[in-house]
Amino acid sequence: MWNIMGKFYITTAIDYVNSIPHVGHAYQKVIADIISRWHKNLGDDVFFLTGTDEHGQKLADAAKDQGLTPKELVDENSSKFKHVWNLLNIKPNRFIRTTDKDHIKTAQELTMKIYKKGDIYKGTYKGLYCKGCEAYITEKDLVDGKCPHHNKVPEILEEESYFFRLGKYKDRLLKHIKENEEFIQPKARRNEIINRIKEGLNDLNITRLKSSLEWGIPFPLNENYVTYVWWEALINYLSGIEYPKETFKRYWPADIHLLGKDNGWFHAVIWPAMLFSADIKPPKTVYIHGFLTFNKQKISKSLGNSISPVKLAEKYSVDGIRYFLAREVMFYDDGDFSEESLKNRINNELANELGNLVSRTLSLCKKLPEIKKSPVEIKFEIKNIEELMKNYKITEALNEIWKYVQDTNRYINQKEPWKLQDGELEKVMYTCLESIRRISILLWPFIPSTSEKISSLLNIEMQDLKGFNNEIKIYKVGEPEILFEKII
Repeated sequence: MWNIMGKFYITTAIDYVNSIPHVGHAYQKVIADIISRWHKNLGDDVFFLTGTDEHGQKLADAAKDQGLTPKELVDENSSKFKHVWNLLNIKPNRFIRTTDKDHIKTAQELTMKIYKKGDIYKGTYKGLYCKGCEAYITEKDLVDGKCPHHNKVPEILEEESYFFRLGKYKDRLLKHIKENEEFIQPKARRNEIINRIKEGLNDLNITRLKSSLEWGIPFPLNENYVTYVWWEALINYLSGIEYPKETFKRYWPADIHLLGKDNGWFHAVIWPAMLFSADIKPPKTVYIHGFLTFNKQKISKSLGNSISPVKLAEKYSVDGIRYFLAREVMFYDDGDFSEESLKNRINNELANELGNLVSRTLSLCKKLPEIKKSPVEIKFEIKNIEELMKNYKITEALNEIWKYVQDTNRYINQKEPWKLQDGELEKVMYTCLESIRRISILLWPFIPSTSEKISSLLNIEMQDLKGFNNEIKIYKVGEPEILFEKII
């Protein structure tokens, strides 16, 4: 599971652009950016892919309702997603759109490759179709006759279609999942997927008639059809790294596909089966995280409870939002968004603990022209943090990092440096400055702007984990500044 080759490829779900981004979308992208930055911190060659999903019935309907063409709507909304990720300091290597020409080309070529393998055939399909999911669902998936994710009754569709022989790969999928424990995480999701596969796999409908839906990638086997949105959208993980060119060879297989639990089946079953058919290795890990909820309901525009990340960023700091999302919610589980909790985390932890630590350390350093190297009295042991990050235990890792913030504050209180002079003061201050330097390196993936600001205040270059134990010989620090304003 641990990356030893010096490369790390991380992807997120690509967001459907029938509406604008909300904080639920932001949660996943912030976590992905944290993981990406952690690996950059380690010195890995990282490729981070995110983007937008831009075809399908739901999108065509939304465009019609707004008096726009589908292309006008996707252009407008995709740019909003890109803007918000930039605002939240999320830095992908590529922001892919499924309307990109190279994606369309790759999707059609991979479909042809699977067809030539004998795994695509023509037939007739009749079933329950949820427009919100853009997917066929079964009776047993329903709750009170409705889709559990969109709270709507599905419609019955029957039409000629092309199918992928998903059932053919049942045994191979089960074998792969059982032999590779890291493939589906966390373990509870893995068990759910295994049990569902054992119930049987139906072949997958992968087209829609163009007479029913025009807005999609043309199906390469028949001009009367468009490609099913979920089939072609999954292929972005290959087109995003220029399959089958050198970039693909460098980064594939993906180290982690990061997605919400409503996308788990597509990524843990349909996608690896497609890859098996195309003779491409499956990703190393499909990590299925929980939902960020609001009043215990999944956040979505269709439920009328979406929260704008732009408004949050205007009201609070970007790093405050990033910190809250990483610390408040256990990544593998659902977590409820609360603006009150966000305020408390910013005030009590970022302002009082971290901000005050940096401020009072720099204030005490003003008594000294410079602070020379001396033994550091706070011991940093970060193997546990590295292990937690390796296993995508993001919240637990941040909790461990935060203990060093608290330990350093405790050290200052015990040493009472405001009572010390000259050499004794210098020794205590050196320990504090070194502790703050190391904390800033560990926190950089989580709150990058703040970590870079701390380095600036310490008058040193921002470092990564390779330089973690390289102690600074002489500190000449700047004036203290407020890192986080308290929120009333």
